[in-house]
Amino acid sequence: NSLLSEYAVLGFEYGYSLSSPNTLTIWEAQFGDFSNGAQVAIDQYIVSGESKWQKMTGLTLFLPHGYEGQGPEHSNARLERFLQLAAEYNMIIANCTTPANFFHLLRRQLAWPFRKPLVVFTPKSLLRHERVVSPVKDFTHGRFMEVIDDADAPKTAKRVLLCSGKVYYDLLARKEEKKIKNIAIVRIEQPYPWPETGLEKIYSKYSKAEFVWVQEEPKNLGPWYFINSLELPVKLKCISRKKSASPATGYNKVHQREQNEIVSQAMTIE
Repeated sequence: NSLLSEYAVLGFEYGYSLSSPNTLTIWEAQFGDFSNGAQVAIDQYIVSGESKWQKMTGLTLFLPHGYEGQGPEHSNARLERFLQLAAEYNMIIANCTTPANFFHLLRRQLAWPFRKPLVVFTPKSLLRHERVVSPVKDFTHGRFMEVIDDADAPKTAKRVLLCSGKVYYDLLARKEEKKIKNIAIVRIEQPYPWPETGLEKIYSKYSKAEFVWVQEEPKNLGPWYFINSLELPVKLKCISRKKSASPATGYNKVHQREQNEIVSQAMTIE
């Protein structure tokens, strides 16, 4: 039974991470939804073990996540579930957009004098994306960036798009295609803990802009409900797919139409 095997393997990796805390122990799912079968281990041990038993773990989960037209079972790694389980700084949730930032995230995981579970949402298409590259100097210098500002946007931008993960490259492509100058695209590379310090600089820089959260997931899934529960200094509205019982459509043409609508709405200032 594949569901039982996922639970058993993740349980083994959890135990290994406890007995060997100086080792970077990684459990990688072929698709992010495979974590469904391991949910008991996640709920009972990984995200709550420190609170219940004072047992720290640095176990790292790689969960492919991203709306790439592969249907409901291979699109959503249930980011919303992990954000709902996030409290008391019990884990790190990341969704990186550059190789160097991914590298520094893993490096930080071992460099810390303490251990926290790390859940990384890793879109498969970014492994082959021509824009997803980092110069060597970004690996040898610098640190993990929880927030990445739009280097090409002016302080006078009228709209700031906050997003996380793969959708950034869809938004960037449309922005460059239409030569849009008055919209900034800001990446949240670490949704939890919410990067308040990094975002304070963003709020200050774009003090007169409209702030919008953009996500690929349906409105009832993904990060939106978590973000909407935060007490933020700016008013956010959400651009996403409509609420849905299924994580994604099974029809590629519908997927493409939905994705185009999200990008078009984000890049249109009313």
